[in-house]
Parts: sequence; C-alpha cells; structure tokens
Amino acid sequence: GKLVMEGAKEGAAENGGGRNGESGTVANRTRVLLFSTRGVTHRQRHLIEDVRKLLPHSKKEPKLDAKDRITMANEVAEMRNCDTVLLFEARKHQDLYLWISKTPSGPCAKFHVVNVHTMDELKFTGNNLLYSRAILSFDAAFDESENMRIIKELLTQTFAVPQGHRKSKPFVDHMISFFFLDERIWFRHYQIIEPQHSTDKSAESELVEIGPRFVLAPVRIFSGSFSGATLWESQSYVSPNELRRAANVKNQGSYKNRVRSRINKQRREEQLVVAEDPLNVMFK
Repeated sequence: GKLVMEGAKEGAAENGGGRNGESGTVANRTRVLLFSTRGVTHRQRHLIEDVRKLLPHSKKEPKLDAKDRITMANEVAEMRNCDTVLLFEARKHQDLYLWISKTPSGPCAKFHVVNVHTMDELKFTGNNLLYSRAILSFDAAFDESENMRIIKELLTQTFAVPQGHRKSKPFVDHMISFFFLDERIWFRHYQIIEPQHSTDKSAESELVEIGPRFVLAPVRIFSGSFSGATLWESQSYVSPNELRRAANVKNQGSYKNRVRSRINKQRREEQLVVAEDPLNVMFK
C-alpha cells in the first residue's frame, strides 16, 4: 500500500535514485542465466519468456541438450559469467521442473512447476514498464523454517533486479508476490497503481494483476549446485510419474471389472436358455 511505496521512494532517494546516483556504482552484480532443456512445450516456452521479461539482469542461452548431465549448467554459467542459474527442465513433453542454483558452490533448490498460466492466456488489465524494478513480497511462512528461509533467499537473489543495472529502469511500478499455501509456493505479479489527483493522504495504492501465474512445489534442496547432499526433501511431494501410475492402475482395475461383468453376463444368459420342447415338431 502507501507505506510500501513511500519506503521504496525513500530507499531510492538514499541510494542516489538508481543508476544516476552520486557514486554511480552497482553494489549488487548478480547475473542470472535463464534457459531451459530441450523438450519444452509451447505453453512452457511462453512462460519462460514471461519470466525473462521480469529479469533485465538475465542472460539468454540456447537450450541445454544433455538432460542426463544437468550439472553442465554450471559450466555454461561459468562461461557466461553468471552466478545464478534459473533452469527450466522439461520431461516427457508434459512435466516442467525449475532449478534455482547459486553457482558454482550452491545451494540449489528444485521445484515442480504446475498450474501454469501465461500472460497471453490471462489477458489481465495490469501493465508495467518493461525492465523496471519490482518490489518483492513474501508470505510470513517463509521465515518459519530453515528450508523456507533458504528458498526465500534464493528467490530474492534471483528476482531482485540490481540497482543501477544498465538494462533496468529506475521506476518501481510493479510487485512480485510469493505466497506459501498447501505446501506450495504461489507466484503472482501485480501492477502498483498510486492514487491520482487525490487530496486524501490516507488513500492507499491499488494492485492490479498482470501475470503470469504459476505454482512451485518444492522438491529438494541440495548443498551444491545441481548436485551435492540433500539438505531437505519434501515429504508431501508426489511425482507426476507416481500419479500417472496410480491412475493407470485404477483404470486397469475398472477394465478388469468390465471384463468380469461381461463374462458373468454371458454365463447368466447361457443358464437362462429355455430347452426346446420336443412336442413342437409333432405338428409341423
């Protein structure tokens, strides 16, 4: 609301108003490598492009070929001089996973991306200046456990645009929110609309959703970058392969029931056949 916008303005004033400050230096030199593996669908590709528009400090890279050797992303990040990797991994042309890693030493978090809705699908009325800096908003649940604090720090260092970055614009007109509900992280993107020509100082800013929308189901946190010991593993996560297997078993059971019912029906019909009366042929 109003307090958030006033705090953002005060912070920009203290730091020299962005790139045109007195020092002119960029303290945060985070560079994010944003790319994907081969096999992404068209909806997943549109989602990646929507996320790319939120990160002016990101770099492009062709799709990663080696699915079995995902650790090669560390080498690509080193060649592109990036310290953070945002890798979308596609499996079986239907499942999408997100890796957020601090290269080269870690840590790294793996998420399952579900409930994807791109900006073209949503068509919300919200809008923001391209490559402007965003306010990051986190749910209070991100401070309740160690694993959630690690995830919060990874998300902060990835989506926080460095002040004074050459591609960024020194405006704060949108907000990225992360909510934690049902053991999942819900991503939302809003435009901040300040009251225009209002004499009421108590008037608060409004939020209008822009998009995209997606949900991250945390899977694991690793000590290294795309490797290392497992620091935390979700006990409530069920892989999509297991869900499909359970659905297939259920369908197989229903098929067996249909076959069994058909056989029983045939047996009943055979038992209900009336024997031919021998007297019927006497009057022909």
